[in-house]
Amino acid sequence: MPRPTALVISLSDLASDPRVDRQIDVLRETHRVIAAGLGPPSKADVDYVDLRPPPSGTLRRVLQRARGALALLVRRYHTVFWRHPANRHARALLSRCGADLVVANDVPALPLALDVAAGAPVWFDAHEYAPSEFEDRLWWRLLIRPYVRDMCARQIPRVAAMTTVSTGIAGQYERDTGMPSRVVLNAPARQHLAPTPVHDPIRLFHHGRADPGRHIERTIEAVRLLDGRFTLDLMLIEGAPGHLDELKRLAHDDPRICFRDPCPMREISRVANDFDVGVFLLPPTTLSFELALPNKLFEFVQARLAVVVGPSPEMAAVVREHGLGKVTSDFSPESLADTLGALDAQAVAEHKQAAHRAAAVLNADAAASVVRDVVAELGAMSSHAAP
Repeated sequence: MPRPTALVISLSDLASDPRVDRQIDVLRETHRVIAAGLGPPSKADVDYVDLRPPPSGTLRRVLQRARGALALLVRRYHTVFWRHPANRHARALLSRCGADLVVANDVPALPLALDVAAGAPVWFDAHEYAPSEFEDRLWWRLLIRPYVRDMCARQIPRVAAMTTVSTGIAGQYERDTGMPSRVVLNAPARQHLAPTPVHDPIRLFHHGRADPGRHIERTIEAVRLLDGRFTLDLMLIEGAPGHLDELKRLAHDDPRICFRDPCPMREISRVANDFDVGVFLLPPTTLSFELALPNKLFEFVQARLAVVVGPSPEMAAVVREHGLGKVTSDFSPESLADTLGALDAQAVAEHKQAAHRAAAVLNADAAASVVRDVVAELGAMSSHAAP
């Protein structure tokens, strides 16, 4: 009997999207997987559909954007998505897949998944809280947020199952749409590592995207306030053009601050294992940021690092529950410097041991069990619907 087919849709580079990569891993256990995205998956046995649209001329792109902006301004939201040529191109490619299960990763993939499912159940995995993703930008709040809210209100109630990354985001989506979600943590595979001895000076580590909205400059400013007992290594990928260079200029005269070349996502915890404290300060400039529970927190745990985070409720709860480290009083560089400065080698060593214990439960295995339950339930739904 042939295996059922799962179509995974994500408007991202699949090989560098850790959440989608783990999703595909679980689906491969029971399904033939077709992955559609903007870059091929990391698994050779997964069929790939390239959703990158064919190139178009500059004038055509300008006209398309103008028509899209006009439709948003007059709130003709039902036409905005399918007017975009990239979405029509993707629909033409995917309508022939004939999947038994369709997975939509994040809101931009949801209308497409519902359209090409042809009656198959759709599982919506919301990576973030989309209606607030860029709400710190005035133009986005005025033009895009009403469209995203409308899309969520119309599309989410149509899905067969929904997952997201944190209880806070799950609760917010349920208040908005009435759709309950299960939480699938953004946790990587369990790494068989041990805590390293605390270094002198204490080595701080942060990795992620160099984007102005993440305010990494506050971490740099905090380290500049500290004494020589601390160093900071930043492993960043380019986000907003030029921002990484801005951060390097900010730190250029402090030899304690080092910028490292990025490593493959599956190696992050192994590379980070030679550090002492994972640091993440994420000011709540959007509701999505306020409720964030990101990959890097769990990568710190798998690296067996002590953890220092800002008072973001979801991250702070994990840090406190497992004794992983400290939570700052606010999101200022001064608060971060005070919190870090109060650490000594013994405290860091104790928190690293707590991370070692937590690594046994805060990993992809726990998340995968939730995914397996969703897949099994949707598989039964699909079988009952079959003639």
